[in-house]
This record gives sequence, structure tokens and C-alpha cells, in this order.
Amino acid sequence: MTNSIAISAYWDAAADAFDDEPDHGLRHEATRKAWAVCLDAWMPPAAVDVLDVGCGTGSLSRLLAEAGHRVTGVDLAPRMIEQARGKFTAAGLEGRFLVGDAADPPTDHNSYDVVLSRHLLWTLPDPGSALRAWTSRLRTGGTLILVEGRWREAGQTGQPYVAGAETLPWHRGIAAEDLAAAVRPLVTELRVEDLSDKPDLWGHPVSDERYALVARV
Repeated sequence: MTNSIAISAYWDAAADAFDDEPDHGLRHEATRKAWAVCLDAWMPPAAVDVLDVGCGTGSLSRLLAEAGHRVTGVDLAPRMIEQARGKFTAAGLEGRFLVGDAADPPTDHNSYDVVLSRHLLWTLPDPGSALRAWTSRLRTGGTLILVEGRWREAGQTGQPYVAGAETLPWHRGIAAEDLAAAVRPLVTELRVEDLSDKPDLWGHPVSDERYALVARV
């Protein structure tokens, strides 16, 4: 079994260097633009309320705020949230960031037009419960955006990133068809967009499966 304290400590320790990865920090113009284009295509055309679960250092949150959306970010790691808040302050943007379990966001009874999650499901002990929690926070007609993939575990050695991580249901990611099967009962429509052939998103070519699942409730 994984431990939430250990998980929080792992991501806290990773926070300072987290943005060094091209698709985390979005520091290169081509990568930043590629994500902005994708988000624009997935998001509703008007400014909306967005819940970014597992927001990390807030890079996607920042793109959404720059596009005029009202963003709430949630992450289990306090240092990640600290980085996200600092990023917004430096950019002169407004956003709300909360420390808490992204699988069951501490948003009281608030609802949202969009729930966004990127590369989070593989870290969760009960991803099915998280999917239900996220869709329950969407307003009628709202959009669920899941950026996911099928890969090996995090870390340079291939070892579990925290003790017990190898027991997580989707610890190596999840194939698009399997995630679609899990989400379909919770939504009215969904589509999957392949992202493996878009190297600008990742800062380099990739050989594993990466995609976005966009659904409506």
C-alpha cells in the first residue's frame, strides 16, 4: 500500500527541479505554444471555471489563466502549490491553489465547467473513485480533459517512486481504450486524441502511447 505522506514528501522533494522537464515547465516557446494550442482546442470558447487536479507547479493552470479562464488548482504536495502560486504572482495572474488530495479535491460544494488532469491517474490508489469524484464536480454539459498515456514508472532507475507504487492499479499508465472504457459510463460523449506524434508537447519525440481524452457530462 502507498502512503499519502510518502507521496507528498516525494513530490515536495521533486518540486524545485520539476519544471526542468520540457513538458512540466513549458520554458521553451515551441513547447509552451504546443500546449496552448491543444488547450484552446479542448476548452470551451468562452471563459469558464476550471479545476486543475494534480496541478503540480501550475504550468497548465497558467496557460489557462492567460487565456482568461478562472482556475483552481489542487495538489497533494505543498511545495508544488507554493511553486504554482509563485508562478501566478510573478505573471500577475489570479488563481486559487489548494493543498489536498487531487483524487477527492477539497473544493467544498463548488462545481466547475472543466476538470483537467495531466499524468496523474497512474499515481492514484483508486483511479475509478477519482474519475467519479471529478465528474461529480462538473456542471451539466461540463468537460473532462484527461491527458494520459501508457509508460513505465517515474524515476531514472525504473524503481517504484515510493514504496508500494508498483501495486497501484495503473502504475504504468493506462491505454486509451481502457481509460475510455472506464470513463464512458460517467459521461455522455467522449473522444480520444493521439498525442504521441506531437514532439513539441514533450520537448522531444516519444515512442510510448500518449493521448488526451476529452469528454462531456
